[in-house]
Amino acid sequence: MKLITALLLAAPLAAGPLLAQAQAWPARPVKFVVPFGAGGPADLYARFLGQRLQEPLGQSFVVENRPGGGSVVGSDYVAKSAPDGYTFLIMSNTHTVNETLIPKKPFQLMRDFVPVTPINYSDLLLVVHPSVPANNLAELIALAKREPGKMNYASSGPGTPYHMAGELFKSMAGIDVVHVPYKGSDGARVGILGGQVQMMFDAITTMAPNVRAGKLKGFGTSGRARSSVLPETPTVAEAGVPGYEATIWLGIVAPAGTPAPIVERLNAEVRKFTGSAEVKEAWGKQGATPLVMTPAQFTQYLHEDIAKWAKVIAQAGIKLD
Repeated sequence: MKLITALLLAAPLAAGPLLAQAQAWPARPVKFVVPFGAGGPADLYARFLGQRLQEPLGQSFVVENRPGGGSVVGSDYVAKSAPDGYTFLIMSNTHTVNETLIPKKPFQLMRDFVPVTPINYSDLLLVVHPSVPANNLAELIALAKREPGKMNYASSGPGTPYHMAGELFKSMAGIDVVHVPYKGSDGARVGILGGQVQMMFDAITTMAPNVRAGKLKGFGTSGRARSSVLPETPTVAEAGVPGYEATIWLGIVAPAGTPAPIVERLNAEVRKFTGSAEVKEAWGKQGATPLVMTPAQFTQYLHEDIAKWAKVIAQAGIKLD
């Protein structure tokens, strides 16, 4: 009985420092680490969030790009950072894919991070360089079948949504095109715009302006329905690959051990505007849809996405180059 009483008395004392830390947080600038190159959706929405969080939390949010290794470099940096609420990782479904694709990473997603909140999801867009002698998806597939192994597609690295979308497309369309991984999404975009690679799946939020400007040809969006951003562009499924679907989603995780009150505070602040009609409308015009979840719901979402991609990777026989 004395032991139980002592434990009950000690519990509030143990929780006291955590509560005080959360109430004082943030007392200095907070860092969002983006494990991808500048200019992509993760980078853009990290900066958007940082700007919107400064006023309610009273501190600046600094975005730091650490691309490389299909997100592994920047992610490992955050995994090894102090769990004090001042370093967070902007993640994507690259991370749930890599749990199966790169099993020997120096970290494990659900062991070394604590889920904070999702941000949004958006369709991808298959873009093709104007030099490719094809005017639509059917002609592109026919060309690839006539010249197996001669065409290539860019991605921002192994396991990224752009890589997985490309591999899934290859498998479902029955074509042989070569994967050209770049160290980051910015390099991949330079490659496709410069004609060093022939095609690429990229976030519609990023690539739509290049299609409208005639710098690239848009052959298909990756969602179930046409995007309001490029309504004249058919989905990949309706243009020649029935059943095809791929998206990119973003979220925030923190190093394991980050105090729960800090996680819940950041989750609540992000949800205030991702759940607003204003943000839903603004992001919808860009081709993105807000995702609003509690930390517990986001944890379950990550477990389910890891399982989903493990199945896709096995069925499609996707492997690192």
